[in-house]
Amino acid sequence: MAQPYLDTAVPAGVDPAEYARLLRRVHEAVFSGDRPPARLRPVIADSWERMRRCRIDPDVIRPAQVLPRDELQRHRAASPLADLLPLLREALMPVAEDASYVMIVADDKSRVLWRDGPVRMRHMADTMGMVEGSQWSEETVGTNAVGTSLAVDRPLQVHSAEHYARGLHQVTCSSAPVHDPRNGRPLGAVNVTGPARTVHPATLALVSAVAQHAESQLRGRHHAHLERLRAVAAPMLSGIGENALVVDAEGWTATAVHMDPPRRVLLPRGLQGGGTWLSGLGECRVEPLPGGWLLRPGPGEKPRPSEVVLDLADAAAPQVTVAGPSGTWTHRLTLRHCELLFLLSRRREGCSAAELAGDLFGDTERLVTVRAEMSRLRRRLGGVVESRPYRFNEGLRVEVRAPDRAAELLPASSAPGIRRARSEAARGLAPTGGTLPG
Repeated sequence: MAQPYLDTAVPAGVDPAEYARLLRRVHEAVFSGDRPPARLRPVIADSWERMRRCRIDPDVIRPAQVLPRDELQRHRAASPLADLLPLLREALMPVAEDASYVMIVADDKSRVLWRDGPVRMRHMADTMGMVEGSQWSEETVGTNAVGTSLAVDRPLQVHSAEHYARGLHQVTCSSAPVHDPRNGRPLGAVNVTGPARTVHPATLALVSAVAQHAESQLRGRHHAHLERLRAVAAPMLSGIGENALVVDAEGWTATAVHMDPPRRVLLPRGLQGGGTWLSGLGECRVEPLPGGWLLRPGPGEKPRPSEVVLDLADAAAPQVTVAGPSGTWTHRLTLRHCELLFLLSRRREGCSAAELAGDLFGDTERLVTVRAEMSRLRRRLGGVVESRPYRFNEGLRVEVRAPDRAAELLPASSAPGIRRARSEAARGLAPTGGTLPG
């Protein structure tokens, strides 16, 4: 008889208390080596596997040492979420008060920067070590909504014994990352935590909506910055008779003259004025502007790259390095582009949109999504990826640097092709990395 599959934190129509008891039986069975009465959701099962490989003790909650007050204040001041705190409090505090939750705002390292809620709920959080300045990453306290939602980079509810540590089984946590709209990287997470008996399926939807609203506020501020940059650059561009464009520090185009502007230019880290090679533009003269750069692409054919290194060794900072006749540049990658480049590295002969859709979504019909993502990837990595079929360019040397442990290969990815690669590497059936000669 097939085991019931736990697809959501609390399935619709199921009593939360009864469901929590089932999860506790699953937890005890897993750690005693018995057959569990049900399967965990994949996102929770994957997290537990990471915890086992990190040798996290499920009987001990050990949040990292609490930051001193002055250091906590420094992290708060540096967080882009600080200006959004009134918005987050206004959206979440009424729910926290009514439903007996505590509200948490954490940074991208899972450090609790701000905490609020009813007094008795703050006392409950104190007993778990969920205090301002504590770190709630997976590596410190095991599977939890703050740390795991940031690890997998999506909204997540963790209910009762889905927590790896037994000391957290009495609570339910709902958390959603807040992303920087300029580069897609998580800035932190918003979270509500309360007694497991009060869990409600709408809580995660609320937290996710609040996170999206915060991102929209950040996006509006970014657009305002581009407008200011455009105004600063206007007098300078009026006297330029060659191709030129103005971008912000993240490469987003503010304005351009005598050329069709790309939506975004991939800028290398540590960019300085002078001559440099930029993906999609070729050799450029670069001049600093207040809050951005003036780029002057040179004439002539853009040289093709000769080497690509896809570095996935650090799950928190995956990046690609492209080398060619004009130099070398490195850029941080989104999860989706990491998935696509890794999957293409395993199919050097190329693959169709349907094959990529199957590897990404388990659904070969999602062709529109795949083609749109591949179009964005090809625009950003000029001269690296071809189409019909999708593949790395001929003559391009491709190297993949994978993490030492298979479970740490793109841990935020739930794509079937990535999960299959982790499983094969864990069983020694196939390497996750290597070099593909041209």
